[in-house]
Amino acid sequence: MTWVELRQRIPNALTIARFAAIPIFAWLYLEAGDGPAWGAGIFFAAAAFTDQLDGFLARRWHVESSFGKVADPFADRLMIGTAVVLMLVTGRIPLPAALIILARDVVLILGYKVVAPSGYRLEVTFLGKLATWVLYAALGFVLVTEEGTNWPLVLLWIGVSLAVGAGVQYVVRARSVLRQS
Repeated sequence: MTWVELRQRIPNALTIARFAAIPIFAWLYLEAGDGPAWGAGIFFAAAAFTDQLDGFLARRWHVESSFGKVADPFADRLMIGTAVVLMLVTGRIPLPAALIILARDVVLILGYKVVAPSGYRLEVTFLGKLATWVLYAALGFVLVTEEGTNWPLVLLWIGVSLAVGAGVQYVVRARSVLRQS
């Protein structure tokens, strides 16, 4: 395999690795029991890093793919959704925040499935990226701090607000594109 062929595959391989990391993250979290889950937190941070790295490499090397444009945000939604469900069930994050994050992600995933056949192309916005970064950071901090530590939850609510704003942005953009079709 040549360097050019390898460069074309690395960003998508990182995205696929994030999908594969989800059950390992869940196992590490559940194994940690009460208190900070440093192993899961480090693994979660590595997943967040691969999210940044795969996009950066794809853009830098000009190897963006249709697969990557859909799979990358989907991998993020699944990793973040898994963390949210696990932390909700174990009492680490509040129910309203979890419901908002999960509902927004379900609406975006199902909405994309509805609008994609009409030719809508998903373009992640800066607000969407920022929301993902803040959610990754907030959930990561919740993972590695003692239960009841408030500042990661404040950051979580900031991430939830950004995620809702990005979700509205995506819906407005999709409606605009569909009306033009």
